[in-house]
Amino acid sequence: MSVMSEAVFPLANPKQTKKLCEICQKPAHIQCTRCRVTFYCDVTHQQADWNSIHEKVCELMISVRTPAPFCSFKAERDIYQMQTLKRLEHLRELAHATAKNWVSEGKYSEAVPAAQLVLHCAIDIYGPEALELVPAYLLLAEVSIGLGSLSQAENCLSQAEWMVRKNPGCSRTVLHLLHRTLGRLCSAKEDYSSALLHFANDVYYSSEEFGLDSLVTAEGYFLMANVFMKQEKTDISNSLYEEVTRTWHAHLSQLMESYSQKEHESAQYFDVAECSEVNQMFSVMLEAQQQDVNTHPAYSTTLSHSLEQRALLSHSLAMFWFLCNNHKKALDFGKMAKEFIQQCEHNSLAESIQSLIQRAEEHVEQEQSPVPHH
Repeated sequence: MSVMSEAVFPLANPKQTKKLCEICQKPAHIQCTRCRVTFYCDVTHQQADWNSIHEKVCELMISVRTPAPFCSFKAERDIYQMQTLKRLEHLRELAHATAKNWVSEGKYSEAVPAAQLVLHCAIDIYGPEALELVPAYLLLAEVSIGLGSLSQAENCLSQAEWMVRKNPGCSRTVLHLLHRTLGRLCSAKEDYSSALLHFANDVYYSSEEFGLDSLVTAEGYFLMANVFMKQEKTDISNSLYEEVTRTWHAHLSQLMESYSQKEHESAQYFDVAECSEVNQMFSVMLEAQQQDVNTHPAYSTTLSHSLEQRALLSHSLAMFWFLCNNHKKALDFGKMAKEFIQQCEHNSLAESIQSLIQRAEEHVEQEQSPVPHH
């Protein structure tokens, strides 16, 4: 039985007199011998929590779960409470980042305890019915979808929808995230009509909040395109993929310009989870373009257009990996982009691609050069 199938997501504050398992909320019989404030029903759940998140946060748990010392002055109690809330927020952010990293690697079982800790922290900070709990429930829903536990995902999304309905003035950010996750669930259930409706709402709210040319909105278009691809409506899906590619190419080009102006080229533009997600997205679009070329006759206008799109995609990937300091991959995709652009009638990207290839080659040579001994 998986950890997710046994998990129970709390709807009330988990701080109770009776000791409950951190994973499943059943009566606990095992205590973490390091922090002594975290409990489990069995060794399996203790190991799962340790592997997922507890190893990173064991000491932090002490400061947020140890009962407050007696203070006779209200000012001292207020200071202690404020410090505890700051620690809880730090713990919540760390658990959220860890869960997203597991998700980006496709390790959904490992993500469960970290995602649950996000919810525990949010409840402790905001209370059991606050709108701020919605992102935690959406994260748990995303993990559940990844595990194929669609009924569990529905439960999490029901909680999120209920909280949104209770707060009609919630932000567009919350609404776009809610519809995006609902779209993912409907897509997993092969209810493509509902999925497209939710993704359309996702695009609407994200464009209202971040703009039509934002990467957030582009991801909504990408998810819509995936659904159309499943419906074998390739013309629509490819059109949406092109919109995503143009948005990312413009964004990465701007980052490359700022990168070249830095004295020290050491800025981190993408974290581990983002690198994995962006690479997967571009890989899907490259494959779609390849299939489009294979299904159309040579020397057609469609082929020429596809080559331009593949050049744009390859150039985007080259810039992306360059910014991620993987210069070997940047060089490989740069050369791929050069091959595509040389076959196109319009080669306005040729100079930019060649410049990137040269810069990537310089970095690769430096990385391969032996380190001098002093």
